[in-house]
Amino acid sequence: MPILIHDNMSRGRTRTGWLDAFHSFSFGGFRDPARMGFGRLRVLNEDRIIPGAGFPTHDHADIDILTLVLSGRVRHADSLGNSFEIGPGELQLMRAGRGVTHSESNPSPDDPVHLLQIWLIPDRTGGTPSYRRISLPETGAEPVLVAAGRDGGAPLELGSDSRVLYARPTAGTGTLIAVEPGRKVFVQLVEGLAAIDGERLVAGDGLQLEDTPPPLTWRTDGALLIFDMAP
Repeated sequence: MPILIHDNMSRGRTRTGWLDAFHSFSFGGFRDPARMGFGRLRVLNEDRIIPGAGFPTHDHADIDILTLVLSGRVRHADSLGNSFEIGPGELQLMRAGRGVTHSESNPSPDDPVHLLQIWLIPDRTGGTPSYRRISLPETGAEPVLVAAGRDGGAPLELGSDSRVLYARPTAGTGTLIAVEPGRKVFVQLVEGLAAIDGERLVAGDGLQLEDTPPPLTWRTDGALLIFDMAP
């Protein structure tokens, strides 16, 4: 089968007093042996955080962490001396390297924040931690933007043989997602409605691909992330 659909309602879920999070792969209290990641993609969480709350200071090592803000704002602070607020359409990459501490919180007293939290496993352990952020385009269809990659070929540099691509196709267009032999591709629908191979897809659905599928046809304007990874 060239396509495995990760239905958004089959994801794991964590609900606390301040956080409502969906997990495409095993995370926290959600454990599924069949969902321990795919390729270098280990964590793909969709988080909603209430006003004035967030993840307190904690540490990471040997992981690349991407955060994409969908609505609201996030305040990021880390042990590298970075302290920023990022808003909708901004993507940040923190490469934990040999070790870094950070916090991510919602600075608004009134509005929730909605974000995607993504972890990619680097090829090597250790290394110097780093942080960078970019703004993604608000409009435009093909070609997709290579937002993160390796060897300086993208605005955000990853520590693995992976690429993260971002696109905002318009309604009625088809997006052909080519999978090169030996690569793994995961597609996350961020916004909008789409269809593939007769299946209707909504925001939060994911596609796990190991062969080139039929085009993904958009029913409404939307956005998607494409993870193109070595095994």
